[in-house]
Amino acid sequence: MKITLSNKMNDFKPLIFSELAKYKKQKLQEGKNLIDLSIGSPDLPPPEFVMNELQKNVQDPSQYGYTLTGIEELHQAIADYYNRQFDVPLQADDEVLMVMGSQDGLVHLPMVLTNPGDTILVPDPGYTAYHAGISLAGATPYKMPLKEENQFLPDFDKIPKEVREKAKLMILNFPGNPVPTLATKEFFEKTVQFAKENQILVIHDFAYSELYYEEKPMSFLSIEGAKDVGVEFNSLSKSFNMAGCRIGYIVGNQQIVNGLDRLKSNLDYGIFLPIQKAATLALQNSAEFTEQLREIYKKRRVLFISGLNELGWKVESPNASMFIWAKVPKPFTSTDFAYKLMDEAGIVVTPGNAFGKEGEGYVRIALTQSEEVLEKAVSRLKEIKLFSNNENN
Repeated sequence: MKITLSNKMNDFKPLIFSELAKYKKQKLQEGKNLIDLSIGSPDLPPPEFVMNELQKNVQDPSQYGYTLTGIEELHQAIADYYNRQFDVPLQADDEVLMVMGSQDGLVHLPMVLTNPGDTILVPDPGYTAYHAGISLAGATPYKMPLKEENQFLPDFDKIPKEVREKAKLMILNFPGNPVPTLATKEFFEKTVQFAKENQILVIHDFAYSELYYEEKPMSFLSIEGAKDVGVEFNSLSKSFNMAGCRIGYIVGNQQIVNGLDRLKSNLDYGIFLPIQKAATLALQNSAEFTEQLREIYKKRRVLFISGLNELGWKVESPNASMFIWAKVPKPFTSTDFAYKLMDEAGIVVTPGNAFGKEGEGYVRIALTQSEEVLEKAVSRLKEIKLFSNNENN
């Protein structure tokens, strides 16, 4: 029997991530010892008290039924966390919704808020899940370039009038993936004004809110009027090393939150109850663990950035997130450089163009390895002498 996939699947072609994974597998089969700095998944465990809570509850036979929705304790813990961390008051019963990781919500929400043919403003470079959500909604992306000369912030003034009139939704991400930049208060204030003037809803992806170094990131919802125009997604994946637990949440505008809740009630049966209880405890006791986590990433950042700079690879030190956004040396393209690092140094990074056209000329490097492994990566780069006679773009 001939099986033909739907036309929709034309929007879900294999990405460069798949090509890299295939090439990486080939290298491993050849016996190559690889240092993988391409994956944005924490290498560290959750807090011990979270694992203990999970272990305790999985032994309870009564906790294996459908949960359907987020438990009241979790929603209240999210509201309390936002009030404590970002001075953002939230109503736990109608401005908070649990999702199966923030990506789950980010991919599904465009279907709630847009119709086929509507325009969605999206950062370029940007997290690939945004385009998956746009495709599922049948909407049209308009890419907002994130350029170094504009501190990697979108320039709303350059969006044509006809695009503004068709746009129904805008997706933002600060601290960003792949570009680890922070939004300023002035930028978020301008975002709210732009959204109101053009009747555009805002989704802010705040998954890296706890992974910062010197300056604490701002919640979009802390800006006056932000809740009128948008919502914010957050996650326990990066902040508490609970990526495999698949638990996150959306907070903000009541109508938007309720809309996603309505869709989700037709899609799934909730998250395993022990995971919800562990997440509740994590949010209630976040301060000490997240501070310790930041210190680990700070040490990794300093070690790796200083090592690269000593080699002659001048790389900007990130303000937040677990990523470094590094310019590739001339005359390489992002993809060529990524393959060269794998071939000659056994180091895996992600080419910037995997995240959009504006990512060309960069690679994304994840600080998701120990200091010992990062030191080894620097040593390997030193051996291949790739930067001694090159200047960055």
